[in-house]
Amino acid sequence: MYMHFNERSGLMAPLVAEDVYAIIMKNASHLDSEIIYDRDFDYDYFGFKTLERSYLLKLCGKVVERPQHMLMRVSVGIHKEDIESAIKTYHLMSQRWFRHALPTLFNAGTPRPQLSSCFLIFMKDDSIEGIYDTLKECAVISKSAGGIGVSIHNICATGSYIRGTNGTSNGIVPMLRVFNDTARYVDQGGGKRKGAFAVYLEPWHADIFEFLDLRKNHGKEEHRARDLFYALWVPDLFMQRVQNNGEWSLFCPNEAPGLADCWGDEFENLYKKYEREGKAKKVVPAQTLWFDILKAQIETGTPYMLYKDTCNRKSNQQNLGTIKSSNLCPEIIEFTSPTETAVCNLASIALPRFVREKGVPLESHPSKLVGSSDSKNRYFDFEKLAEVTSTVTYNLNKIIDINYYPVETAKRSNMRHRPIGIGVQRMADTFILLGMPFDSPEAQQLNKDIFETIYYHSLKVSAELAAKEGPYETYEGSPVSKGILQPDMWNVVPSNRWNWPSLRETLSSTSQKLSSCCSNAHCFH
Repeated sequence: MYMHFNERSGLMAPLVAEDVYAIIMKNASHLDSEIIYDRDFDYDYFGFKTLERSYLLKLCGKVVERPQHMLMRVSVGIHKEDIESAIKTYHLMSQRWFRHALPTLFNAGTPRPQLSSCFLIFMKDDSIEGIYDTLKECAVISKSAGGIGVSIHNICATGSYIRGTNGTSNGIVPMLRVFNDTARYVDQGGGKRKGAFAVYLEPWHADIFEFLDLRKNHGKEEHRARDLFYALWVPDLFMQRVQNNGEWSLFCPNEAPGLADCWGDEFENLYKKYEREGKAKKVVPAQTLWFDILKAQIETGTPYMLYKDTCNRKSNQQNLGTIKSSNLCPEIIEFTSPTETAVCNLASIALPRFVREKGVPLESHPSKLVGSSDSKNRYFDFEKLAEVTSTVTYNLNKIIDINYYPVETAKRSNMRHRPIGIGVQRMADTFILLGMPFDSPEAQQLNKDIFETIYYHSLKVSAELAAKEGPYETYEGSPVSKGILQPDMWNVVPSNRWNWPSLRETLSSTSQKLSSCCSNAHCFH
């Protein structure tokens, strides 16, 4: 694969990076002895065909690696010369304890190792230059297998005055049709996945009703952009007006500036100030807009609903400024600006693997359990979850450093703030294996215990990394730098399963290497 020569172009076209190739050749016998090919048969037909279609490397359309080769390529691509860590990662993934993100499976060990899943972009400026600079950034990221969330709160509304031309704005709809065509044209990783953009808008924007119609199946084609996903970044004030059947004022961000740049009481005071000054372009019953949102969700599945004030209030990045959006599949909350494109570096832990049979040693434990008939003889292995979480945290921290960044703004953000997102998959299957009804108190408690374990051990590793390498650049002023952890933000008292007082003492004397740890990501294939 390294010596691949493309006959049509007449150029060398290696599928494996030069440094990774050298490491593999140097340690070939050791790495080969660790690969267990029988684990390929743990994949069902659908899983294997998904790997074959998109993830396994190909030459001239023919697959040239097995699933186990892919997992070893990913492991060596992450850890390079640290062979023992690469082998540990390989076995954990091969035994299906966790998976790295899809772009990591696509690209690790290749000449352009873009390993991050999603990118969050704030529209650079309300101008032709700003819009098309943002569009180019979206295209370059999509080419490298990144999904995109882009906020457009600062784009002026239809009919607004344009100083440069003495004309009026066409609003957000024609612009989003251009983004729509870019998402269709620039797919992820050269045909591996379709390009995917999610567009975020606050509901005070005067083009909100047109925004809600963009994905609908009927209406004029020039008013639709059906290949984009849509999301609302909702302030608490809007929900209060809906609840109280009040009026809701719609503004142009050019005429009522700053609404996207604040949250909480500051937003509410500024919004009401603009109302008193008569700057609204339109005033509608809040419930009218609310029911239009519901109709759009019923018909198209969008917009997503994210709550601006809560997202900012509970974020460890709130010291950086107002957070303006989430990502494509809203699972992370990160700061963006015209000079910083936020990045999420993800992995997903497979929870059913941690369901154990009592009295059965781990090495002889079956890789798959079925049904709930023997649930009384099973338990959830939190110690193993702690071990896997620690490994995943180390891996994702390394990914931040070795990653290929398609745009400089993404590299700047990721190096400064170092966020990661550890999520889970197949929680419902886990409940079944343990004989727990999905909405039972036992299932709810297990859910909390799982995420408490992940958060605790990821924080612990982050503190260990900070003790060795120093904190992330923007650590000072963050909630965690003041001793405020996620349980504190939610007024929750952690359980006694883990030593929280000891961790808090460690954090008070060290710092954090990572600005975020957990992400409730959708499960990977």
